[in-house]
Parts: sequence; C-alpha cells; structure tokens
Amino acid sequence: MSSPAPAASFWKTFWERGGWWRALLLTAVYFALFQLLSLVFTPLAEQVQDPAGTAGVAVFYLLPEIIGAVILALFTLSVGWWRELFARQPIRGRGWMWIAIVVVLLFNILRFATIDYGAVGVDVVLTWLLTGLLIGLTEEVLTRGLVVNLMRKAGYREIVVAVISATLFSLLHAGNLLSGQPLLTTAIQVLYTFAFGILMYLALRVTGTLIAPILLHASTDPSIFLQSAYPADGALTAFAAFGNIAVIITGFVLIFFIRGRVGDAQPSFSETRPA
Repeated sequence: MSSPAPAASFWKTFWERGGWWRALLLTAVYFALFQLLSLVFTPLAEQVQDPAGTAGVAVFYLLPEIIGAVILALFTLSVGWWRELFARQPIRGRGWMWIAIVVVLLFNILRFATIDYGAVGVDVVLTWLLTGLLIGLTEEVLTRGLVVNLMRKAGYREIVVAVISATLFSLLHAGNLLSGQPLLTTAIQVLYTFAFGILMYLALRVTGTLIAPILLHASTDPSIFLQSAYPADGALTAFAAFGNIAVIITGFVLIFFIRGRVGDAQPSFSETRPA
C-alpha cells in the first residue's frame, strides 16, 4: 500500500488561499527586501562619476534587479508556482486586447528609432537592454505573475485582478519618493505605471503567457531612458515623446472593457463582445 501524500506546509497553504491582502503583503515585503539588500551597492554607487554611463546604469539599475530576481525566484520556488506562472493562462483574451500590445510596442519602436546612438555608445545601449530584460522579468513576475495568481486563487473577477495588479505595480514606483524624486514627478509616474500595468495585464490575457508582458516591459524602460537622455533631432522624436500620454489614455479607456473570471464558461475567440 502506498503511503499517504505529505500534508502541504503551512507556508504553501497560506499562499495558496490567495487574496488581495496577501498580494499586498507579498509586494510590501518584496519592496522592503529589495530596498534593504540594494544598500550593499552603496560603496559602488559612491564611486560612480557618470550615472548615465555604463557603470552608473549597472550599479543603480542592473545590480539591484539581480537581487530582485533572486528574491522572486526563491519565493516562487518555495510555493511551487513556476509552472502556474508560465503555463497557458486559465482565461482567454479577446481580440480588442491586442490594442494594448500595439500601443506599447509602437512607441517603444519609435523611441528606439529616435535615439542618438552616436552619442550614447554601444556599451550603454547593451547595458540598458540587459537591465530592461531584468526589470521586465522581476516586475512582471511579481505583479502580473504572483499577484495575479494570488488574486485568481481567491476567485476575484478579472477587473479586480487587473486593478489590484496595476495598483501594486504603481505603488512600487511611488517608492521613488524615498530616493528624493519630486512629489509631482512621482504622482505622474504612478498614474503612468497604473495605466501601463493595465496594458501589461491585457498583454498577459490576449497572448496567454507571462512571457509577452515581460518582453514588452523589457523594451519599455530602455527605450524611455535612452531616448530621454540621448534624443535624436527631428520631428519623429517629438512624436515619440507622446508615448507616455498614449499609454495613460489607452490604459484608462480599456480598463472599462475587462470582463470575466477564471472558472467561468469561456466564449470562443470568434465572438466580438468584450470578455
């Protein structure tokens, strides 16, 4: 006779119950650990002469994101959710959700096309691309992966899942106040990141995989930082600068069309009404 399966640990059982407050707790603990452990790079930061150069990008952005990735990897491993996070999404997306991907990708391409590459240098570009990949990985695994998973385990409707995920994502960026960022700048950033979070949720839904928002996010931060610091001359540069506004408007419009709940009967892709 086979022995009975061991009981699930309290740790795993606790997180399997899901819920918005567990999502908030996870995000808060992650943020605290991320900020605390990133302090180990303070001696290196004090040696950086050019924050926009290769060393500056590596110390201020790349190295902390490695710490973030390790924290999230250890947590995901501890609860056994690797397969859940990267498996096919349990609820289908709809055709209109592709708008989110088109808007984000279009302006990312425009920003990359309007960078003065002669001024920036290949080393800085490559460092930012690697940094962007890590930013996309950590922030999407946390908010569109773990947070979404926690919300769905509690049975919330997808509009609530999307809003909570985007809200916690935006609150992570509100933490920039701690580094001395002006209040108005931070408020605008919080507004933008909330809308961007909605679009990343829609990218998750319509593609059915967490890989899509990770890659979209990975191309967003480098394009914004590089184009802001090294803009090329021309009218296209000015048009690309409207990307943040386009994201805010699109995010706050599309949020009203989100429907459904994991476990509900799934309509076919041929239907045209929002889901």
